[in-house]
Amino acid sequence: MTNYREIAWQGLWKNNPGLVQRLGLCPLLAVTTTLTNALGLGIATMLVLIGSNVLISLVRDYVPKEIRIPVFVMIIAALVTAVQLLVNAYAYGLYMSLGIFLPLIVTNCIIIGRAEAFASRNNAFSSAFDGLMMGLGFTLVLVLLGATREILGQGTLFDGADQLLGPWAKALTFQVWQVDTSFLLAMLPPGAFIVMGLLIALKNVIDKKLRERQPETAVQPSVARARITKVS
Repeated sequence: MTNYREIAWQGLWKNNPGLVQRLGLCPLLAVTTTLTNALGLGIATMLVLIGSNVLISLVRDYVPKEIRIPVFVMIIAALVTAVQLLVNAYAYGLYMSLGIFLPLIVTNCIIIGRAEAFASRNNAFSSAFDGLMMGLGFTLVLVLLGATREILGQGTLFDGADQLLGPWAKALTFQVWQVDTSFLLAMLPPGAFIVMGLLIALKNVIDKKLRERQPETAVQPSVARARITKVS
């Protein structure tokens, strides 16, 4: 029986794609200049991850092992194209903002990694849940990174939300503080590296605290055994 709680724990925290596996860092660091961009890319990646996991799980018994990777990539590419066309049709502003990083989801190591490590060995429902949890974990890291960089860089939160959610979402833009000049470091890739490093360090500190709270395993007393080699 599949342990869904363990799958969720692995995807959201213990084996998080961004903080632990360090996968998909190029789009993660490049497009997280705002919370809107981060959320848009996170949702797109999560949809592709769920869809590819399900499809690969369904066809895993019919694909020879020698050609499994090209078949997996074709499935992922088809799903990315579908998501790209949907974003182009319904969120054109976000489509232009994400640019080349939207079609580059095909090369995201998280997706092909989960296809090979999980979907090709488990049933469709478990694979869909694994894709959802891994996608959520990746999206949460994107959102944290995007929100931090946007607040530090331009003093706002959810700027350009209408690009993702429609004209009504302009009201969601929140001015945290007034910034006369944008903090350029936070908006550029070096700032993304620094914030990402701080998030990884924070996770390590939390993990250390959690380990310290766990009760120590009782040490079994060693028993000396006498060896009888001769009976008189």
